[in-house]
Amino acid sequence: MKLRNIIAIVLLLLSLACLIPGLTLPILSLEIGAALPLVGKMTLHESTQSIWDTIRTLHKNDNTFTAFLILFFSILIPIFKALVLLLILLVKKIQQRAAWHNFVALISKWSMADVFVVGVFIAFLATSSNDAIDAKLGNGFYWFLAYCIISIAASQIMKTKQLPV
Repeated sequence: MKLRNIIAIVLLLLSLACLIPGLTLPILSLEIGAALPLVGKMTLHESTQSIWDTIRTLHKNDNTFTAFLILFFSILIPIFKALVLLLILLVKKIQQRAAWHNFVALISKWSMADVFVVGVFIAFLATSSNDAIDAKLGNGFYWFLAYCIISIAASQIMKTKQLPV
């Protein structure tokens, strides 16, 4: 096995290890308040959630379709993609590797993990510019960001022999 494929395996496993805390640790904390005369600052709403908590909350509040979309595109497809990439590195037949690699290229377009990170960051920037809202990125955001970057790096350095199309 080529050195770059060994590095790709290590990076894929590392990305999956980053994904777990990225899904379970808080990604964004919001505190919405108001400055009232005589009373001072008053907190009206406070929320800290992980990606997994957000999915559960959406499902509990009858937003099942939205919860499913986040689950499917930001969790299930990235995990499935990583497992298929590991399979590609372990398969010896060139035709099978090429077919699986083409399949990963197809499903990669549907992985929304990187888009999700950008969306959370934009939400953070938009809310932190408002004096009535205090927004803080949680550790889960950085773990999830690390997952995205490491998994992209792993798939980029992977060496597979492509069949002519």
